[in-house]
Amino acid sequence: MNRFTFFNTLKREVEEFHPREEGKVGIYTCGPTVYHFAHIGNIRTYIMQDALIKSLEYAGYEVKRVMNITDVGHLSSDADTGEDKMVAGAKRENKTVMEIAKFYTDAFFKDFDAVGNKRPDVIEPATNCISEFIHMVEVLLEKGYAYVAGGNVYFDTSKLEDYYVFSSSVEKEALEVGVRDDVEEDVNKKNKTDFVLWFTKSKFEDQALKWESPWGVGYPGWHIECSCISMKHLGEYIDIHCGGVDNIFPHHTNEIAQSEAYLGHEWCKYWFHSNHLNDQSGKMSKSKGAILTVSVLQEKGYDPLVYRLFCLQSHYRKPLVFSYENLDNAAASYNKLVKRVSEFKKDGEVDEKVKADYEAKFLDAISNDLNTAMAITILYDALKADTNDATKLALVESFDRVLSLDLTGHANALAYAAPGVDAELEAYIQEAIARRAEAKKAKDFATADAIRDELLSKGIVIKDTREGVVWSRA
Repeated sequence: MNRFTFFNTLKREVEEFHPREEGKVGIYTCGPTVYHFAHIGNIRTYIMQDALIKSLEYAGYEVKRVMNITDVGHLSSDADTGEDKMVAGAKRENKTVMEIAKFYTDAFFKDFDAVGNKRPDVIEPATNCISEFIHMVEVLLEKGYAYVAGGNVYFDTSKLEDYYVFSSSVEKEALEVGVRDDVEEDVNKKNKTDFVLWFTKSKFEDQALKWESPWGVGYPGWHIECSCISMKHLGEYIDIHCGGVDNIFPHHTNEIAQSEAYLGHEWCKYWFHSNHLNDQSGKMSKSKGAILTVSVLQEKGYDPLVYRLFCLQSHYRKPLVFSYENLDNAAASYNKLVKRVSEFKKDGEVDEKVKADYEAKFLDAISNDLNTAMAITILYDALKADTNDATKLALVESFDRVLSLDLTGHANALAYAAPGVDAELEAYIQEAIARRAEAKKAKDFATADAIRDELLSKGIVIKDTREGVVWSRA
């Protein structure tokens, strides 16, 4: 098995990965709270998790991935305060909570699939596992790690030797100040860092989803669902837990607290976190108003796999700045790759030695803290290599097991749809489509129409579809 490393947030260093069972990996990834659309910052996280999973598979591991769907119990503040996000979504759209959950789950997976992600082996909504949540709370109470106050059940963080497991001493002090400065204090908590395992009607009288429990009618706290769902499908140990950096505290910190108190042993050894996607004004979030989604990018004429390439060109641990100019650059790169692949002849024998050499370089890149930018550089090198087209096509298909850019599929479609279109005309068409998308975004419809006419004068017809802008010869 190839040496595989990535940054383990728990140890705060790049570490060589060793699963508990040789050759097999159990991965848990935090899923969406399905009260609204997932913005492209959320999707970046899932793209990088997908790249990690496919890289492990490329390295020879058998991977089982589990993801939750949060359809209950996630409050607007991660500190157990505010309104339930699902209830807020239902009120906003005058629908039931389950209608909201179904609609936004479907919307999430539409965008998730569009960027080339492979769906998890297990996808479990939180509302399927209420009995498991209640059982864990009962055990934590029996073990003395939890207490009942004001009708709710809380986890007692003072019973732990080290609650802030992800943090240095300096970071712990900063977090403690943040906890002390909570605007909305829960008077039932013994300690500021304690968190809710089970809410009863004492929290929200009008909660839409609620269940009978030993502590009264209520619903689970947000953090407990990931612990229980992972144990249900992966057992008492998981190899890797994934999420965004915003999940580290308090969500993943609380997951470790309750899971290891419940189990009595270490739960997860490796933690993989992706950094934020920022725009010019800062971190992408749903609180800013209009939500930029993959589907919106499609409506503007961008192939979702262009966004995947945009993400893969940067390291997962670095903040990535989104702009349409940056996305246009990625689109130009993607179109050139597709065009180059479309020019390869499919005859000839694959040079297995050359193929093996480049695959080894590619594997080294993805095994070195998931260096997807270097992996793409190796793809470019392979396309320029002194070898035949059959070998280059084989390498494109081999690398696409991880990159998932569908270069051969797009190349075949290009060759079928536009025989005889040279690289210069193809580049011009794509640049014009991007300019038109920018004009439409700025509501400059006169310019957008002028660009359409400009293309038509050159014999190119464009059409706006649900999948994006398509073009053909007039």
